[in-house]
Amino acid sequence: MAPNPNDPSKKTWLPVPEKSDFPIQNIPFGVFLTRDDIITIGTRIGDFAIDLGALHQLGYFKDIPLTDDIFLQDTLNDFISDGKKTWHLVRNRISTIFDINNFELQNNEDHIKIVLFAMEEIEMQVPVQIGDYTDFYSSREHATNVGSMFRDPENALLPNWSHLPVGYHGRSSSIVTSGTPIRRPMGQTLPKGAEKPIFGPSNLVDFELEMAFITTDANALGEPIPIDEAEDYIFGMVLFNDWSARDIQKWEYIPLGPFLSKNFASSMSPWIITMAALEPFRVESPKQDPQPLPYLQQQHGNHSFDIKLEVEITPEHSEATTVSRSNFKYMYWTMAQQLAHHTINGCKVNSGDLMGSGTISGPTPDSYGSMLELSWQGTKPVKLKNGQQRKFIEDNDTVTLKGYCEKNGMRIGFGEVSSKLLPVFQPKPKK
Repeated sequence: MAPNPNDPSKKTWLPVPEKSDFPIQNIPFGVFLTRDDIITIGTRIGDFAIDLGALHQLGYFKDIPLTDDIFLQDTLNDFISDGKKTWHLVRNRISTIFDINNFELQNNEDHIKIVLFAMEEIEMQVPVQIGDYTDFYSSREHATNVGSMFRDPENALLPNWSHLPVGYHGRSSSIVTSGTPIRRPMGQTLPKGAEKPIFGPSNLVDFELEMAFITTDANALGEPIPIDEAEDYIFGMVLFNDWSARDIQKWEYIPLGPFLSKNFASSMSPWIITMAALEPFRVESPKQDPQPLPYLQQQHGNHSFDIKLEVEITPEHSEATTVSRSNFKYMYWTMAQQLAHHTINGCKVNSGDLMGSGTISGPTPDSYGSMLELSWQGTKPVKLKNGQQRKFIEDNDTVTLKGYCEKNGMRIGFGEVSSKLLPVFQPKPKK
């Protein structure tokens, strides 16, 4: 019988701190720069990064049909293209290699020196080449809050919202990994009471608490993905901060939706947590009313994942304040529904494509997923631990998103995505 990598009792021979996001049951995938300036594909257990390229070269995956260079690349795209069966074989093998009762690598000090890195020795990279990025709008609470602010609270949701997963195509070139600072954007805004727009820095920069899923090659052009097969084409999930400039957005979004207000930066966590690792944390999704059209109906009901989410704001030279606690399980539209809808017209989905969930807001004010909601358009400033207040994000603030699942004493986490907002770009004066 094959070993179960999700077994809560499973132990590893590597030291893992208590409450670590990365026990042996996790086995995420990422890309990092090693101490020798070599980019490799890897995984993580505890505070150790594991070089999968080196493991493969040393023969630890010899029984799995993999190309010689599959882990020696600077993105995970080709590995993701190999499909679900290969992902499971590799994850199961890593789980076996690092099991406390397996001595194959454990007793080989020469190999350990080649394969293991302390986290402070490496530099995480964006794990996939993102060809396309789609952002959905799938939290009923968030859509209701925004609709109440900007339209009639009695008709907060537009007529189409309850019938399909609303989404738009974003800009993949602006997606960065955790630790990469971003710049306050410039753009056009229409000040309150003004008749003409002005140009200048956005004054209403906001975070959006999201998660995102990453796909494999899913279909041929013109071929929809049936909803009950959709999850087979999802490799895993990351934390995602889809930065927004609310004042630019308000002026530009009619009639074609967000543009400069969204495409200046989005930040993702560097470790992709596989769907296999998240399986024990599956829960029922909110009831959908009205019932969606048949192509959006899942045979065995709608399921999401119980992923606890937190947002911290840390002003420069000060301590962090947790401003929101939410959960992915609140999402109205599921990932399977999003992917099925995305392709129902025959749109082709490729390996490494990234699909944002949309802002994740819960039912209570402390679970809202953006400053727009938390401060209710700036009318209720959020208090920080250092005595300051925030209506929106200020220069040199760092925003950190965290996420983890917990059940039966087992914790599977995403680490964090943390980004500092820098002042607007200042061109160097010409000599």
